[in-house]
Amino acid sequence: MEQADSRAHAPASPRLLPWPTPEGKPCYLVTDNKGGYLSRLADDLEAAQVATGTDVLGRARQVLDDPMSPYTEVRYAGIRLAECLTDALRVAESRGMRLVVPDDEEHREPTHEQATPETESRQV
Repeated sequence: MEQADSRAHAPASPRLLPWPTPEGKPCYLVTDNKGGYLSRLADDLEAAQVATGTDVLGRARQVLDDPMSPYTEVRYAGIRLAECLTDALRVAESRGMRLVVPDDEEHREPTHEQATPETESRQV
């Protein structure tokens, strides 16, 4: 008899959604259905946020490259860049939380010692 994978029945880890709650707190989705409506909506919004960030970055560079840009344009560009960075960091955190981490030892990366004066002198 085959042994069932223990992860198959494990509860799904929560997914950080690309929008906050009305109070500004992180919003999570817990589901076993990777292709559900809310998951697809979150994927679409993440893609839109990344595309918006790319567009805002290009326009902000134009403003910042012009030394004669008015203060209000520079300030507006900075505000929009901060908004886009917030979105991009949330997307990165969400996607990082969904990365699969191998369970077994053979897939782990070797740990490296921190360099100390003693080890640095031996490495020379």
